[in-house]
Amino acid sequence: MAGIHQGIDDSIVALATPNGVGAIAVIRISGLDAISIVNKVFKGKDLSKQATHTAHFGTIRDGAQVLDEVLVTIFKGPKSFTKENVVEISTHGSPYIARKVIQLLIRTGARHALPGEFTKRAFLNGQFDLAQAEAVADMILADSDASHQAAINQMRGGFSNEISELREKLIHFASMIELELDFGEEDVEFADRDDLKQLVDALKKVIGVLINSFDLGNVIKNGVPTVIAGKPNAGKSTLLNALLNEEKAIVSDIAGTTRDFIEDELNLGGVIFRFIDTAGLRETQDTIEAMGVERTQAKMKEAALILYLFDLVEDNITDILREVNKLENQGIPFLAIGNKIDLADEALVTQLEANAAFVLISAKKGLNLELLKDKVLEKANLGDLNTSGTIVTNIRHYENLFKTKEALEAVLIGLSNNVTGDFLAMDIRQSLHYLGEITGEITTDDLLANIFSKFCIGK
Repeated sequence: MAGIHQGIDDSIVALATPNGVGAIAVIRISGLDAISIVNKVFKGKDLSKQATHTAHFGTIRDGAQVLDEVLVTIFKGPKSFTKENVVEISTHGSPYIARKVIQLLIRTGARHALPGEFTKRAFLNGQFDLAQAEAVADMILADSDASHQAAINQMRGGFSNEISELREKLIHFASMIELELDFGEEDVEFADRDDLKQLVDALKKVIGVLINSFDLGNVIKNGVPTVIAGKPNAGKSTLLNALLNEEKAIVSDIAGTTRDFIEDELNLGGVIFRFIDTAGLRETQDTIEAMGVERTQAKMKEAALILYLFDLVEDNITDILREVNKLENQGIPFLAIGNKIDLADEALVTQLEANAAFVLISAKKGLNLELLKDKVLEKANLGDLNTSGTIVTNIRHYENLFKTKEALEAVLIGLSNNVTGDFLAMDIRQSLHYLGEITGEITTDDLLANIFSKFCIGK
């Protein structure tokens, strides 16, 4: 474990606010010597004599040179985010000033923080577990109501509490079986096998629910990949622009204008949808356009939802229904959208209005776009999006839960085959290992390095 705690005694510093010009910039420094380091360059009150959670006005000075007038806030450990001494310096929001102050603090005894190192220290110092630490990053990146609620629930320990309860129940039986091994020659049984089977069955059900929640969790965290497809000139780019309310895609009467993907996000009902405008689907001799068509078909196979546009001016009912049949055979959720109703033949519009599978719009005129958005949300089949419960949004957690389930299945197979306690204990320990990796009770240098390297510097 030495590597995990390497450099833990250093005082670290980083910009805690985004790079760029703003009203203020906040520089964070954490470590045993954080207060004394800042005190050496701060002209105002003696920070070493001030109470925790207090703010003090003064100047930061490099020798005789005043770098800026600042507000310094002190958080004495363990009553801080990292459970160490923490000082936050609010400067004017000039990148030059922030850079000069950070350079001065480094010369005075701090070192520049690594990505996620503040949160890593909070985890290592017992502020929260690893799953909660990962939720900090999700919280920062949350861009919808659903992703925000899922992150805050995990950060407050909802997911961790469920995992801890599972581990505690397993630990009890594991200890009983381990005790049996100590009395191997006396043929005693401390762990009732029927009770163990009932527990493992119950745990598998709980873990199964968590595993199944990942599909929804992945959508909440990363958005719903939604492909806009159709023949050339059906109005795909016009629809994307209308949904986003901006000129994102080039619109032209010339068929085949879109050769590659154009992608952007839209928040519908608290969920992010990633709309992808694609090249028109048709047979073509143009090499570049053919590549675009091929990529469109690949994107459609990867999509969670397809918005397939039909040109109601150019397409007839027979062609439309034939194409809908092809889409149904793909097995991917789709919406059949009839575009250009303002120009279409009334008989065709009447026929399609009678078909509940169709949404009829005019992307150019903005007709029925709100209805389309409602249908998109409905077709995504996200239910009531109750994010107050535990939802798995992290692929690492999902993989560990899946491995836990497999290990528990091995326990059940062992019980049915009346295997000895040492084999049962091995499979139970494996289950405990995978659950422990989720919350950080079992961890490695490589695991922590991988997790915290994805954080921004300053968090």
